[in-house]
Amino acid sequence: MKRTKSSQPGSERKIKGTIAKVRITIDQEFRPFVPVLIPDLDAVRIFAEQLHQKNESWQGDLFGWEAEYNPSRPGPPPHSKMSFTPADFWLGDATIWEFSMMWEYGDDKPPVEAVSDWNIIEELQPAWSQYLSNNRCERLKPHLEG
Repeated sequence: MKRTKSSQPGSERKIKGTIAKVRITIDQEFRPFVPVLIPDLDAVRIFAEQLHQKNESWQGDLFGWEAEYNPSRPGPPPHSKMSFTPADFWLGDATIWEFSMMWEYGDDKPPVEAVSDWNIIEELQPAWSQYLSNNRCERLKPHLEG
């Protein structure tokens, strides 16, 4: 699996999305709320389409979430009547938030998308930050310096 430059820690990139409140379950008695970044899905789609055009397996970190792309393969998936295994991309963790794309109708057709957001309690605020190499957010600079 290849890692791309955009997924390397410390690289400068703009992040656009939404900060949402999510309840996670550590155990039956400990279920805290945590803020998470839900990335802008248009940016995620562009990244996934670029991977799909390269047609190479990829695994890495994207917008702070684990992500993976698998190209299509001949032969059906296990327990399926499909004639091939479609290409797929996923980002996130289904127990918190996840976005996926699957090229079910063929590599040259639009992908089917799914979002697992059942655990999101509410959207808190939009996020638009420039991450610096030292991992401080540009929009927090005035608060840190003043």
